[in-house]
Amino acid sequence: MSDILFPGNDFSTFEKQDKVLVGVSGGVDSAVCVHILREQGFAVTGAVIRFSPAHDKAVEEARKAAAALGIPLEIIEAGEEFERQVVEPFCQAYCAGRTPNPCVLCNPTVKFKLLAARADELGIPFIATGHYARVEQTAAGQYHIAQPASVARDQSYMLYRLGQDILSRLCLPLGEFEKEDIRQIARDLGLPCADSPDSMEICFIPDGDYAAFIRGRGLEDKPGRFIAPDGKDLGPHKGVMHYTLGQRKGLGLALGKPAFVKAIRENGDVELGWAGEEFFSGMTLRDVCCAAGGELPAGDYLVKIRSAAKPVPCHYDGEGLVRFEEPARAPAPGQSAVFYGGGLVLGGGFIDQILD
Repeated sequence: MSDILFPGNDFSTFEKQDKVLVGVSGGVDSAVCVHILREQGFAVTGAVIRFSPAHDKAVEEARKAAAALGIPLEIIEAGEEFERQVVEPFCQAYCAGRTPNPCVLCNPTVKFKLLAARADELGIPFIATGHYARVEQTAAGQYHIAQPASVARDQSYMLYRLGQDILSRLCLPLGEFEKEDIRQIARDLGLPCADSPDSMEICFIPDGDYAAFIRGRGLEDKPGRFIAPDGKDLGPHKGVMHYTLGQRKGLGLALGKPAFVKAIRENGDVELGWAGEEFFSGMTLRDVCCAAGGELPAGDYLVKIRSAAKPVPCHYDGEGLVRFEEPARAPAPGQSAVFYGGGLVLGGGFIDQILD
């Protein structure tokens, strides 16, 4: 691990690195994040955000972790803001046939915003989380999310919409580690969370049944028909919220050979293509942001179209149009496209339309 957690000039001495507010969830990553920062000389305060009633268990686990680590814990209530900024747009997107990523929505508008606000209230200059990513400062003085040492755990994609106001005070110490390193540190410390399983589900839908969650809120799914690759009407489907572009499983159709969801039309029809044909030449984006502020300039980039996807070369025209160097598999409307250069996150936007 590097001894320098903050590469910018503002973080060159421990005299300025005296206090940090760490987002604590009760899991192994945030617990070890606290330990690493204390080893670096920080006075650490923990904070857990109660986003919804589904997070009550996480709040209790955070209390236990804070007690085991011997740090004070702040509890931040975020129900109304989380509902407005994350849950409602999530449900609306699925009902419109899009595939949202709630973490991408939450990080800039709720999680890091509220952590920074509480840190300000407490007179704490820095904030930290247990994300697997880094923060780096360029020669021009701008801060960027950077990819971590662990390729398998890279969470830089989820953080691409954070602005300079957050990045300039953010510490991400787990960016220097592999996951097994973190678990071993937790074992050595005797932390009960050392071997706890990773959380994979949507945090506010613990059972993973997002369709039932959306229906339970009284929202109506958009009906439609399956359309075969040759244009034949194959009958009604279950509703657009059950499908995403590129999906092969769960279609409930017997077509003689594998098919995939090629497009979800405005009228609710789900257009199918034959498996192996789910590659597209480009896409259009909306709400494009630039990590350095201002407009993201036109140019050649590497782009991720899913969190776990490998970045692929592309050209961005500066106005929302992306063309891949080689066709890319199933970019899904509603997901994010995140641009990289030199291992740094340079910007990104929400995928709007797919281009053949």
